[in-house]
Amino acid sequence: MRASDAALATVLGLRPSEVDGESLALWIEVTGSSKGAYTYGIYFQAVSDANPDDWSEERGGLTIVVPADSIAKIRGSVIDVRPDAEQGAMFIENPNQPPRPTGASPVMAGPPVDLSGDVAQRVIQVLEQQINPSIAAHGGRADLVAVEGDTAYLRLSGGCAGCGMAAVTLSQGIEVALCESVPEIIRVVDVTDHAAGTNPYYEAAKK
Repeated sequence: MRASDAALATVLGLRPSEVDGESLALWIEVTGSSKGAYTYGIYFQAVSDANPDDWSEERGGLTIVVPADSIAKIRGSVIDVRPDAEQGAMFIENPNQPPRPTGASPVMAGPPVDLSGDVAQRVIQVLEQQINPSIAAHGGRADLVAVEGDTAYLRLSGGCAGCGMAAVTLSQGIEVALCESVPEIIRVVDVTDHAAGTNPYYEAAKK
């Protein structure tokens, strides 16, 4: 995993706004796949949280961490900044591709998922009462797509779709609020197709 100078400058410019920013690394992990390409979680987290099997490297005052289960999927990748995009949106150029799926995920395709359950309704309540009023100030919105076990699947829209640091918003804000308010939820996954936006923070590897 390599980061361009422009990507390093962008991340280092954002990190001071985080609590204990100097102790935070940029974590990059594969969260799934969409349209034949991997999708990624890009977020700030303490350097000390890295496990011995995780990959990490320090460059220019920033430590980059890749969790162990993402190393093979992201090997040889470059994180860079699209120079013509607003706010310096980041993207990952990855030479690796996910295995061909054997079937469509109910989260990404098919008829609408039943959201009438107690846990789903409480997640929706937190989104409507706490999360969306906050991110609406930036033109964003988060909607629940599905709840499967202890995982809530969200789709971001408006100003959050294609945002260069959408994963930071998700992990540092939305996920924390949901997990605190709905104890049954311990993981939040963004299923937004950010690559379809005008300012994507990930995209398929260039041919």
